[in-house]
Amino acid sequence: MPILFNSILAQFGFVPENVILLRHQDKRSTTKRTVYEMWRDDREAFDFYQSTQALENRARFSRAAYWASFVANPSGSTMFVGLYSARYKGILTSETPRPARYDFLLNPDTDTYELKFDERFADLAGRLFINWGDGTRAWVQRADNQNKIITELHREFTEPEFPGFLDFRKPLSEISALPRSWIETLRNSSGVYLLTCPKTKEHYVGSACGTDGFWQRWMNYVINGHGGNIALKSREHSDYQVTILEVVGSAMTQDGILKLEAKWKQKLQSREMGLNSN
Repeated sequence: MPILFNSILAQFGFVPENVILLRHQDKRSTTKRTVYEMWRDDREAFDFYQSTQALENRARFSRAAYWASFVANPSGSTMFVGLYSARYKGILTSETPRPARYDFLLNPDTDTYELKFDERFADLAGRLFINWGDGTRAWVQRADNQNKIITELHREFTEPEFPGFLDFRKPLSEISALPRSWIETLRNSSGVYLLTCPKTKEHYVGSACGTDGFWQRWMNYVINGHGGNIALKSREHSDYQVTILEVVGSAMTQDGILKLEAKWKQKLQSREMGLNSN
């Protein structure tokens, strides 16, 4: 018989009618870092991020005295990060930078809430996972209408395991927020990768053969949007998806990696139908 999240609430005396569920996952292309990374590395920024909400959401947020907060981790699982008491404060009184984005919070457009973390749930933060369901766009839900199934309860907070090179697939906007163990794996690996543009549906084949492997090469794109490539420079900024086509051993020379890159360009016709110009 499955364990349900509302049973956890009941253990601490909470009535589901007084609780809303929040699943934070900001996929907008203007994000500097993921919400997961904020929670992991900067709790103050995370608390501010979720305490500011758009005016049109006031009815949903003001109806509940408590917020059960979840974030999507790098593997897409829904991880519990805390339960908060919530009190509406009013509209933001000054223009304030968003913790996760490049734009600003404009005071006529943003409600603010006073949130207080409930320490009784601290031991479950980062350890408890639920099945949110297919409707991830419905990121605010009522606990009394959605009694979520608990799927995992870990002994301690651990980051997801690296999925393997062939299964790795991420937008460039999430590269800097990857788990540290993933970053270390990518730094120590070289080979051929593929960028695909969600806007134009074009693709680009590239290779990583320098210091810090795939990680450093992809961070070049994160920093300037084109990594020095002529065709990419000619396109508007886009959050390219990156995947790995082939990984090489440490004995492979730079010339050997470039030859593999050329073969993949031929296979995928990325010169004729993609963004490769050489």
